Amino acid sequence: MMHRLVRIVFGFFVLILFPVAACRPSHSKRIVVGSKNFTEQVVLAELLAQHIEARLHVPVDRRFYLAGSYIAHQSLISGRIDLYPEYTGTALTTVLKKPIQSDPSAVYKLVKEEYEKRFHLAVTQPLGFNNTFAMVMRGDEARRLHLSTLLQAKQYAPQWRLGCGYEFSERLDGLQGLIKIYDLHFAGPPRIMDLGLLYRALQEKQVDLIAANATDGLIASLDLTILQDDRHYFPPYEAIPIVRDETLQRFPGLLAALDELHSQISDAEMREMNYAVDGQHRDVPEVVAEFRKRKGL
Repeated sequence: MMHRLVRIVFGFFVLILFPVAACRPSHSKRIVVGSKNFTEQVVLAELLAQHIEARLHVPVDRRFYLAGSYIAHQSLISGRIDLYPEYTGTALTTVLKKPIQSDPSAVYKLVKEEYEKRFHLAVTQPLGFNNTFAMVMRGDEARRLHLSTLLQAKQYAPQWRLGCGYEFSERLDGLQGLIKIYDLHFAGPPRIMDLGLLYRALQEKQVDLIAANATDGLIASLDLTILQDDRHYFPPYEAIPIVRDETLQRFPGLLAALDELHSQISDAEMREMNYAVDGQHRDVPEVVAEFRKRKGL
């Protein structure tokens, strides 16, 4: 009877523990790189993947298009991915829920310290460019109205329709704060849409102003104008690879490989790669391989 009871108890704990074990990451001999769901993120994640493959000679899995910041961050914490590219301003406001700051060094230092303390995640060195949010309108209309800043645009906003992504409409450094600091009033509620549709909506005059990114490749090619953030509302958004501490321990050469990418990408170079994908419809791996060759990486 006692032996039977022991077997039952043992079987019970096996059933309880099995799902937990099954959920643990099983990629101990490979590295999984993730990204959020827009072109620049995929380009950066592919750059990380190719560079890791070249330097460490280990298999790299790609799990791109992980929706927005929340999903990417949770995937990193849970171990579904080992690293992904993030932005300092997004980490500061969306993940850490900290007040907006404008000093890039201070933001980077705070994010690095808090990520290590709270999540056991390493914030590695910035890749070199700042992908701040950008309020974008059609270039011909900006020239006709002689507009170059958001303060100048305030008087026309009641006649305009705004387009933005869901994340921008919800985040602390997004829509509501922008509306408040510039006292903006639009013709109606913002049109929330997938980031990939914003430029088409602007071109087709479904909207008049969109919340885009300063390094988007289509801005110049579509003759669009970025309205300057003359009240410096948006924090810095330096691109930074974020990696699990556990992964750095498993792969001792990983941190050094990532540090080789420090300050390798300028704003112009990021726009060029984004345009190659979005404007010229080239394959991301090809664009990244070309960039790495040009940089001697």
